[in-house]
Amino acid sequence: MPTYFRTRRGGEQVGLKRKGPRGVLITLEGVEGSGKTTQVQRLARLLREEGYRVLETREPGGTPLAESIRRTLLKSTGERMDPRCETLLILAARSQHVAQVIKPALDEGAIVLCDRFVDSTLAYQGYGRGLDVGLLRRLNRFATGGLEPDLSLLFDLPITTGLARRRHNNLEQNRLDRESRRFHTAVRRGFLELAAREPRRIAVFDGTKSAETLADDVASIVRRFLRRGGRTIGKPADS
Repeated sequence: MPTYFRTRRGGEQVGLKRKGPRGVLITLEGVEGSGKTTQVQRLARLLREEGYRVLETREPGGTPLAESIRRTLLKSTGERMDPRCETLLILAARSQHVAQVIKPALDEGAIVLCDRFVDSTLAYQGYGRGLDVGLLRRLNRFATGGLEPDLSLLFDLPITTGLARRRHNNLEQNRLDRESRRFHTAVRRGFLELAAREPRRIAVFDGTKSAETLADDVASIVRRFLRRGGRTIGKPADS
């Protein structure tokens, strides 16, 4: 399989080049109920069938310590969590996750599929909570050691549709599910603005499509990405 690493000059990304056994980090993003978790599972199964070594993981979480932080973040309590506290907990979990799981897998040449990563922090804590996006980017670089996704898949759909899906599927309502519609709308806008700023990295999918149709769209984009060495993502054929 093609392998990649990110080179930087003066702290800025300058491109993708081949080197040794470096794996590929693919992140899946979206608002609540967007169907990204289902697509992680489908994509992992497809890539394994095609002979790739695949690691599935999620954020917050991925290690015992990070999963304990996840439970703290999502549990509803009577105490309001300050946005800065929320952000620092997420970054602590991410730092552990990258160091213990993601980076070792990449060093071994695996394709890592991560359910949420840095873009979720920018969308939820930046656009949703109103924290400075530039500061969040710097903090994330510190937490990850500069690691960035090679490809990100964003599943977009109306907020009311996503939240209704979670209720319909009898999924446990966590602290974020109970946030206001205004908050979730801001998060969705954030994801779309991030995608507009980085169209070569972030591919946007219509999350209202069936899981089967979405899986076909995702497979097309990921295969093209791996075949072309990550230089261009493009869009699903019918988007």
